[in-house]
Amino acid sequence: MAAARPTGSASGALCWQLLLTLAILTFACDACKTVTLHVPSKLDAVKYIGRVNLKECFKSANLIHSSDPDFQILEDGSVYTTNAILLSSAKRSFTILLSNTETQEEKKILVLLEQQTKVLRKRRSQEKVLIRAKRRWAPIPCSVSENSLGPFPLFLQQIQSDTAQNYTIYYSISGPGVDKEPLNLFYVERDTGNLFCTRPVDREMYPSFELVAFATTKDGYTPEYPLTLLIRIEDENDNFPIFTETTYIFNVTENCRVGTTVGQVCATDKDEPDTLHTRLMYSIIEQLPASPTLFFMQPATGVITTTSSRLDREVTDKYQLKIKVQDMDGQYFGLQTTATCIINIGDVNDNLPTFNRLSYEVSVEENRVDVEILRVAVTDKDLINTANWRANYTILKGNENGNFKIVTDPKTNEGVLCVVKPLNYEEKQEMTLQISVVNEAPNFASSRSTGSMATVTVRVKNQDEGPECRPAVQIVRIKENVPVSTKDIGYKAHDPETNSSSGIRYEKLSDPEGWVSVDENSGSITILRSLDREAKTIRNGIYNITILASDEGKRTCTGTLGIILEDVNDNGPFIPERTVIMCKTVMSSAEIVAVDPDEPTHGPPFDFSLEGVSDSEVLRMWRLTKMNDTAARLSYLNDPQFGRYTVPVRVADRLGQSLVTQLDVMLCDCVTRSDCKIPSPLRTAKGLMLGKWAVLAILLGIALLFCVLFTLVCGATGAAKKPKVFPDDLAQQNLIVSNTEAPGDDKVYSTNGFTTHTAGGFTQGICSTPGSGVKNGGQETIEMVKGGQTIESCQEAGHHHTLGSCKGGGQHTLDSCRGGQVEADNCRYAYSDWYTYTQPRLGEKVQQCNQDNSHTHAQDYVRTYNYEGKGSAAGSVGCCSERQEEDGLEFLDHLEPKFRTLAEACMKR
Repeated sequence: MAAARPTGSASGALCWQLLLTLAILTFACDACKTVTLHVPSKLDAVKYIGRVNLKECFKSANLIHSSDPDFQILEDGSVYTTNAILLSSAKRSFTILLSNTETQEEKKILVLLEQQTKVLRKRRSQEKVLIRAKRRWAPIPCSVSENSLGPFPLFLQQIQSDTAQNYTIYYSISGPGVDKEPLNLFYVERDTGNLFCTRPVDREMYPSFELVAFATTKDGYTPEYPLTLLIRIEDENDNFPIFTETTYIFNVTENCRVGTTVGQVCATDKDEPDTLHTRLMYSIIEQLPASPTLFFMQPATGVITTTSSRLDREVTDKYQLKIKVQDMDGQYFGLQTTATCIINIGDVNDNLPTFNRLSYEVSVEENRVDVEILRVAVTDKDLINTANWRANYTILKGNENGNFKIVTDPKTNEGVLCVVKPLNYEEKQEMTLQISVVNEAPNFASSRSTGSMATVTVRVKNQDEGPECRPAVQIVRIKENVPVSTKDIGYKAHDPETNSSSGIRYEKLSDPEGWVSVDENSGSITILRSLDREAKTIRNGIYNITILASDEGKRTCTGTLGIILEDVNDNGPFIPERTVIMCKTVMSSAEIVAVDPDEPTHGPPFDFSLEGVSDSEVLRMWRLTKMNDTAARLSYLNDPQFGRYTVPVRVADRLGQSLVTQLDVMLCDCVTRSDCKIPSPLRTAKGLMLGKWAVLAILLGIALLFCVLFTLVCGATGAAKKPKVFPDDLAQQNLIVSNTEAPGDDKVYSTNGFTTHTAGGFTQGICSTPGSGVKNGGQETIEMVKGGQTIESCQEAGHHHTLGSCKGGGQHTLDSCRGGQVEADNCRYAYSDWYTYTQPRLGEKVQQCNQDNSHTHAQDYVRTYNYEGKGSAAGSVGCCSERQEEDGLEFLDHLEPKFRTLAEACMKR
């Protein structure tokens, strides 16, 4: 649709084949060629239309430019369209520019090509109007200037349909700006199709409008599809650029390098992007203080940098900039806005502290400690209360003895000089100190700077002092065996004023042993008692006495007199461990060690010997063998009996000084020494001797044994009248010996008492539960033996059982189960009685058991138990005990060492 229809050029515009002329211009080879391409009138975007030969030109060219933006040329010479094109004339030409560098001349040519392109675009837009005039009902681009001044209503364009030639067409529109917000901004005349704008439009609110046009007949018929109309609002530079902040604050350190970035400012513009209306330019309008100019702002980015390294915080610590941003790329007619930028200058340690004075003089009394004598002040221009300002003071010279120290007052930054060690006027009357000062932070220019220095002269004032005890510890040497009333020089103090000891009095403050006296006027000492170097108060051979010295003014000092006691050989060596325990079953000797309290020169090596006449029993029973300089081994001879013995041993040092030590030797039947328990009295080496209390204990034991035997006999008689089952705990307080000399293959033991089954006849025993018995005439016996005598307690009539206690020994009999069953309690003895009576005899019997005439043990004799390792794959041997309960087994905790291993094996765990 269009306002008018062209007539003469219709046939040419509809031609399928048109001529397209390309002029190829190459600056490098000065060649210009014309290429003609035949193309249809309508070309789609990115469509291949032909190829040109650029090989000769590319020998020296590497850039391709096209004067017509609707076409592009690739490196191989291929020509493509960039947009959809509708050609209206029979011939269209454009130029291809090839070059290898972009010279000034080429730039001018490119400008001309751009101008030519604009002309071609304008011409194409006119051609589009003509084309639409032929097509009638087609979208026509339209635009409205922002904030237009009218007059309103403002005519925009006319829309027409080809069907208006045959029908009466009514035109209408809808969309934003019509029946949507903003309402009634556009309208169309129903009969003519003229489109109008009713008022100004703000592009920042409505950048464009998309309307829909309709063409209908009177009766509502729509001969055309709805037509989309795009109305673009042309931007006007009506918005000022605005900074993101009204005031910017940046920080930069002083003395920084040129070009250091201080900060960046930013502004925004609401106008259309990528146009001159939003192309912003930044600049600095004013600097305070104005001179010198120290900052520069990048126009395009707004970055602020330094232009000088002369920033000095001590001169100016803050700068204020007035900055501007302007659109239209900074043109004078562009809109602009200003803001403020504050730049704070940060401090660096570029100023050293300096003393206000280069020399100081001060005086102090001697012997004063922890006193402040001087304050020194410094000046530092750096920022107060920072590490660049705080001072550190150091004494460089003059304080070799450590009498002074200097510290910093954190509030005033002054150096405080103090005396920390007493000064002595008599030694030095004047001292010169050299002090320096630096900052906590390293210096900006050099980290090795020594800082400012000053000199302090300290004059020491004399003071009336008391006596001085120097040295505080004085030593004298005295032999420990010197006679009483021996004198020595003692302790000496002196007056520092006169450097003499006259007029000083001495007093003894401490003398732990009371061995000496101190002369009041001279300080000399006199021995009052015999000196003993081995006394407990002696430490490392030195005996210390504390002395108090005073002058006429009652001023005092305290010193120590150390008496080194020189050793003499006045002590014989002795054996400190007087009790020697030998477990006879596992050891045959014991080690004894001697010591000598005298010096090593009067000590080892020692000689050990037994004290006694040549034919005494000591020499027959004991033997000493030297092991080293201080120890010997004591061993017994001729297999002595268990008991306690007194063995005198003489020990002599290298100079012959000797001493006899009476050793208490205990021969025990034990495995470890802790198990040894032998009561007094001692067995001397001359023979066996029992004390009166031991004899009395034996008599009482015998009497008690007879009482027990009498009770058992009476109980056995009464048990025939009142049978009772034999208890399970028969073995609790009785030693039960079972000798089995026959194989006993079919023997079975029940858990209820002692039940024995043997091949042959079966008999019920009185001391067993019903159903159990012992084979008549067999060799199995159950006896209770006490002191080698037979206890007749439960003998069954008509049967006699025997037990041989030792091989080849006598046979003891036991009458068991006489007159039927008896009381179980009558078959039981008290454990303590049993233990007291049988223990020593059993030990002797075990030693003699299974020995031949030469006292040699038989091969099957049970040897001493040795440790054979932990655990066993066979598990427990608790089957040795058939007890159902574990009550009443406390006696197993008190067994002798020879039974302990057996008890552990048989006890149920």
